[in-house]
Amino acid sequence: MNDDIQTSAEVEEAAALPRRYEVGADGACKEDLPSAVAAKPVKDKSPAEWAYERLILYIQNFEQQLDNKHEIAMGFTGGDAGVLRIEGMGFFDPDMVTFHGTDTGGAKTQLVQHVSQLNVMLRALPKQVEQEEPNRIGFRLAKDLEQNA
Repeated sequence: MNDDIQTSAEVEEAAALPRRYEVGADGACKEDLPSAVAAKPVKDKSPAEWAYERLILYIQNFEQQLDNKHEIAMGFTGGDAGVLRIEGMGFFDPDMVTFHGTDTGGAKTQLVQHVSQLNVMLRALPKQVEQEEPNRIGFRLAKDLEQNA
């Protein structure tokens, strides 16, 4: 029995070259792709690794739009789980992505999610009062990605 059966659409998507294309209301267009993401063909990445890399790009882009009074967080869809202030992110091959941080009450929180269920809403939360600078996780994630490429 073959557990690795894919639809033709999944095969085509996996064979595609990594590409990023976004246009904002201001007309700005983003097509750049960091070398660490583009260096390894998509077909050689697990679904978890590929999702992880793309999430880093979205997190970085979102953080670049924040002022010094806000930090990135993610909202959960469905249920009453609330919001997670993102303090770290990872993946577990072949198909799990993890987020860890704290909720709005300060409790340690971790989300472990299968890539087929991945649905992330990025949000801006006021930075924690005791910190002088906002926590920018996207920069650290991208730096780690470049170092491990």
